[in-house]
Amino acid sequence: MPGALSHIRVLDLSRVLAGPWAGQIFGDLGAEVIKVERPGSGDDTRHWGPPYIKDAEGNDSREAAYFQSANRNKQSLTLDFTLPQGQRLIRELVPQCDVLLENFKVGGLAAYGLDYESLKALNPRLIYCSITGFGQTGPYAKRAGYDFMIQGLGGLMSLTGRPEGEEGAGPMKVGVALTDILTGLYAAVGVLAALNQREQSGIGQHIDVALLDVQVACLANQAMNYLMTGVAPKRLGNAHPNIVPYQDFPSADGDFILAVGNDGQFRKFCEVAGLPALADDPRFSTNKARVTHRGELIPLLRQATVFKTTAQWIELLEAAGVPCGPINDLAQVFADPQVRARGLRLDLPNALGSSTPQVASPLRLSATPVAYRSAPPLLGQHTEALLQRLLGMSAAQVAELREAGVI
Repeated sequence: MPGALSHIRVLDLSRVLAGPWAGQIFGDLGAEVIKVERPGSGDDTRHWGPPYIKDAEGNDSREAAYFQSANRNKQSLTLDFTLPQGQRLIRELVPQCDVLLENFKVGGLAAYGLDYESLKALNPRLIYCSITGFGQTGPYAKRAGYDFMIQGLGGLMSLTGRPEGEEGAGPMKVGVALTDILTGLYAAVGVLAALNQREQSGIGQHIDVALLDVQVACLANQAMNYLMTGVAPKRLGNAHPNIVPYQDFPSADGDFILAVGNDGQFRKFCEVAGLPALADDPRFSTNKARVTHRGELIPLLRQATVFKTTAQWIELLEAAGVPCGPINDLAQVFADPQVRARGLRLDLPNALGSSTPQVASPLRLSATPVAYRSAPPLLGQHTEALLQRLLGMSAAQVAELREAGVI
């Protein structure tokens, strides 16, 4: 069945994570995604290992697991557009494409005549999405931006980590490059909006997506807490600034998460925990009061939770309708019956003669479901086929380009 975006062709000049993540979303939804990479080296993340994908004999390839996370359902075209011949090939491809993704420094592609204004003249319908650290304008526009530094600059690390005064206190980055991922998602949303608008106007547009903008936008309730009060929120570890109790608690064999969202759930928890009086205590009977008296309540609860195992707490609290859960490592995540039932782990045959494990898309479309057509490509795997199919080149012409180092 054709995917929702099977009529769309994307020219993906991006690398590392934010841009490729957006490109993979388009590929999952059926678009033809052509990943343009530098000959000989390709996307930086191809080499960010170990671990590496195994070949048919069980030996490590040169294909890092990192690259595999964001590049399925794509075709790899090696092309050096710092060379005039490479620039010409990009210009010949642009009229046949709907979307171009890039994450070069501001103005970086203008030197090659591959900026939006230059390519718009070749294809007025082109959706050109630029992903940078700081956006196309402002005093930081020329700076390079990376997820880790944006998590710090954009405030996320000031909210993440143990509170001051506790052992191990200090700012902490999130365990995955979340700012890159969120930026890829926003880029995909922006492109889809522009494609929809093009249906009415017939023309494309330039989309400016910045990691810093995304990080600040995604501070959500914490940003509003600051804007409403003028007081910068502090690190609370696993606790929630606006809801109590909503954090991790010790059990007899580890830890578990208690996520009480309202006063009724708090009362139910107190009954299960054998602490019914706490639900009637004026200090704790409402969420507002519990936030105010957090320092008194949490030690009382922690003294009680250590007498049952995590599994016992989850069984009892789920039966009572109180949100809770374990703190799983990734082995436990992929062994979880719900994760398995949803098919979140899959394996795709690759060009090495083995298979590549993948994490499935979370999108479930009833009429145009996500299709997993191909594993992440080897570097330049589709170069010859793409040039012949899209640009009508002969094998001899392709060989000449290869000899000149253009592809």
